[in-house]
Parts: sequence; C-alpha cells; structure tokens
Amino acid sequence: MSMTDELLGAATAKALVDALEAAGGGRLDGTRRAAESLGALTLSERSRALARAILADLDGDRLRLLTTVRRAGDDPAFAGWMLWPVGLAVAWRSVEADSAEGFDAGMTTLRELTPRMTSEFAVRPMLLHDLPRALAHMAEWTGHDDWHVRRLASEGSRPLLPWAERIPALVADPTPTRRILDTLYDDLEESVRRSVANHLNDHSRAHAAFAVDTVTGWQATGGTHLARTSRHALRTLVKRGHTGALELLGFPPAQVAVSPLSVTPGAVAPGDAVRFRATVENTGGEAANLVIDYLLFFPDARGSERSKVFKIAQRRLLPGESTVVEASHAFRELTTRRYYPGSYGVALQVNGVVQERVAFSVGAAPAPRSPEE
Repeated sequence: MSMTDELLGAATAKALVDALEAAGGGRLDGTRRAAESLGALTLSERSRALARAILADLDGDRLRLLTTVRRAGDDPAFAGWMLWPVGLAVAWRSVEADSAEGFDAGMTTLRELTPRMTSEFAVRPMLLHDLPRALAHMAEWTGHDDWHVRRLASEGSRPLLPWAERIPALVADPTPTRRILDTLYDDLEESVRRSVANHLNDHSRAHAAFAVDTVTGWQATGGTHLARTSRHALRTLVKRGHTGALELLGFPPAQVAVSPLSVTPGAVAPGDAVRFRATVENTGGEAANLVIDYLLFFPDARGSERSKVFKIAQRRLLPGESTVVEASHAFRELTTRRYYPGSYGVALQVNGVVQERVAFSVGAAPAPRSPEE
C-alpha cells in the first residue's frame, strides 16, 4: 500500500463520509462517489476532490457545513487525514461568503479542527483571500493553551510550506509574520519551535538580512531554547557561508590555513564512495570556532554544474593548533537524488570560505543485462 493510500485512501474517505452523514449532513452521495474514485490521484488532489464533493453535497447556507463539521467533532474518531478535505471545504466556503463574519467563522473552525489534524494546508486559501485578517487571527493563536494551535500560527503561514499553496505576498515580503515568530521562537513545545525555525529558514532563502535581523532580536531578548532554534533557523544561510549568520552563531571569520585536499580514488564507480581529508590550522592569534562543511560539485541531467553543501564538523582550535578533517561521500542512487556520470569536484568550506576544489569523476552505471545473458 502506498503512503497516499495509507493517509487518505478509500477506507479513510469512507469513514469521513460516514462521520459527516452521522452528524446530520444528510446523504453525501457525491462525496461517497468521490471516495470510491480516488484512483491514482496524489494526496493533495484527493483532498481537493473530496472537498469539492463535500461542498456540492452540503450546498446552500455556509452554516450547514460548519454545523455539520462541529457535530461530527463530537466523535473522537473524526480526526486524522480525513480532516484535510474537511478543512479545505470550510476554507473555500468561508472565502465564498466574502464577509468578515463568514471569514472569522471559518478561521475559528480551522482553529478548532487543528488539534485533531493540522489545518496548516486548509488555512492557505484564507491567507490568499485576506492576508491581514488571517494573520490577525493567527497572531491571537500564538497565546493559545493548545500547542497545536500555536504551531498552526507559524506553520500555516510559512511562505514555502511543503505540499501547500504558495502565499506570494509572504514570499515577497517576510515582515507580516515577524510578530508570530518573535512570540513563538522560545515556546515550551519543541514542535512549535521547530516550526518557527523552518518558517524563518524559508524566509532566509530570499531574505537573508531579515532572517539575521530576526535572530539578532531573539538573542537580545534571550530564551531557554534560543541557541537551538537559532541554529535551525539559519541552517541554509550557514550552508551558503553567510557571514552575518555564521557570526551570530559564534563562528566569525577566522585565519586558517588548509592543506591541499587529498581525494581518493580519482575515479568512482556508481555505488562506491570518494574519501577526502585535509589539515586545517589556526594561523591567527586567537582561538577560532570553526564550522567545516564540504561542497560537492556535480552535473545535472542537462550537463550543467550544480553544487550542494554537506556538513562535516565543528571544531575549536587554539592559536597554532591544527585538526585533521576526514569525510566521505557515497554515490548510491536515492529516490531524491540521482548521480549522472561525468566530472565532479569537492572542496572544503571553513566558516563560509570555500577552499580549493579537487576534481574526480563518476562513471556510468552498467547497462542492465538482458534475460538471455
């Protein structure tokens, strides 16, 4: 069984229909047909198909949908992935109402649903329809007793939330969600703090200065979990060698000497690994805190060169002290990464400064043998 079928397959969709009918929604024939016709749809496509069917079955006054959903909530089994299409239906109907009252009622319902199944995907149409009003609700949620609701404030407004619609206004301008992040960065619940860090990391990809300024503000305020949240929030900037982010995390520019990188073997077969090592020496007059990564340069499907940063270690060296850095990279094909044959390269990156690269090659995978061989 695929992950999609496990999360929102025919059985879950049928349970959703049963729950809504039992809550007084009447016969949901269209939703039942949709539940039986999910087929090869992706997870988000299934959610949308079921949401459209729910709206068609529960047409008329928007209160009919909200009332049915709230009654269904009396059953503890009304939870989990079946609520993704329910939340979408609530959001779409609330947007259709095109009134402050309808919008607020929809946001309240999504808040009520989220402890049973996060409304982070369902809230996106609300943000697209009226960003200031939606964010005003979410700012209030940051003080909610339930951590699921507090997390929704941050996760639901992430600019680059996976599996979700983009919010172009938040991609272009990160400032509207700053209040939410500043309130929740040191939350008691780790899941909330991780959401805040992921949210700010999203912003950092296009708004590095905003991310650094935000963490600078956190550091001025302090907090029990400040260091960990800051590291996670700035991880992309650290990999990019951003000087401001590195300095905030305690890795200012350092005077170091890096020996030529030793790379073996010079030619790698698919599935094998390349190994490399170098010596890093602190040539400055003060102790140096170092974050040491490596860059892999590789060809993509079109033959253009790309690069990706991988972590190695963090070291503290006294003046004149040196350390040997060793690492390896395996060229096993993954579902998320494919290695094409050709010319590759590897280089160390020390506190954001890329050192001299060394070239090697990766061969082609052997052709599959025919059954006759």
